[in-house]
Amino acid sequence: MEKLVERHPIGLVITSLPIWIILYAALQPIADAIVSISGLPPGAHVTEAVRFFVFETPKVMLLLTLVVFAVGIVRTYFSPEHTRKILGGKSLLVGNVLASMLGIVTPFCSCSAIPLFIGFVEAGVPLGVTFSFLVAAPMINEIAVVLLFGLFGWETALLYVSTGLLIAITSGYVIGRLKVERFVEDWVYQVHSRTGAWEETVPSFRDRVQSGFGAVKDIVGKVWPYLVVGIGVGAGIHGYVPENFMASLMGKSAWWSVPVAVLIGVPLYSNAAGIIPIVHALLEKGASLGTTLAFMMAVIGLSLPETIILRKVLKMPLIFIFVGIVATGIVIVGYVFNVVY
Repeated sequence: MEKLVERHPIGLVITSLPIWIILYAALQPIADAIVSISGLPPGAHVTEAVRFFVFETPKVMLLLTLVVFAVGIVRTYFSPEHTRKILGGKSLLVGNVLASMLGIVTPFCSCSAIPLFIGFVEAGVPLGVTFSFLVAAPMINEIAVVLLFGLFGWETALLYVSTGLLIAITSGYVIGRLKVERFVEDWVYQVHSRTGAWEETVPSFRDRVQSGFGAVKDIVGKVWPYLVVGIGVGAGIHGYVPENFMASLMGKSAWWSVPVAVLIGVPLYSNAAGIIPIVHALLEKGASLGTTLAFMMAVIGLSLPETIILRKVLKMPLIFIFVGIVATGIVIVGYVFNVVY
């Protein structure tokens, strides 16, 4: 397979796309057939849990593969050096907007936090703009978007992207206005030539397509176990958890549910592949949209590993400010959507 990708990447795309469409269209009949021949009693809890699992798992995997491939190609247009050049010299608010939007399409994760932070500081990118990027990059990722689209539809996916952007822009802007540069570790401002420059090359379209296949191998290969476990947990909730119980725990009437969901989500580490199928099942069982959205954003956007890594370059007061502002924004979003929906 790897040799085929190296030799004929474009031809592989042309032949694979019709197969993808056929498989996606056949998912529901296949899932119904599997459940019918399983001998499980119709309408039973276990039957509905199995139906959920056998339909949602291949559906999300197919969507994830397609979107990761496309984003893998898009990301070849945004090298770290290019991103720094785009954000350098921009005013605070304009920079916050640009940084948040770039965070959606750029291939950076928790492990990139320190070199990116240093590179942005060295390039003269304002601190608040840097934080907008650091919030948007993990929170609004292609895995979360494709899972939300596949499980809930484009309206919810768009809602997630727009609210995530709003939180990233607002958080970065507030941090920039607070003038908290003194809470950045002193050694960061002393780094110049040691950071080095990322080498920039202009890849061909063939190279970009190969990069898309590489993204599928890397990202899907890493997250599929979390995806299967998440859908498995979601299937259990879908089949067995009573609706009244979940509505009382995470419904609109429980005013305390949003801040509690965020408090639980902040230290809890998972990725979108593991958490969103669970969110899907919670919503089906009566949990309110605002509460579940707040929980999901807290888990994905306030990643515990990223926060620990950032401690290398930030002093504790700025860590608390960062987490506090983002968490407050998520709580507000949760309450707003509980009122509107």
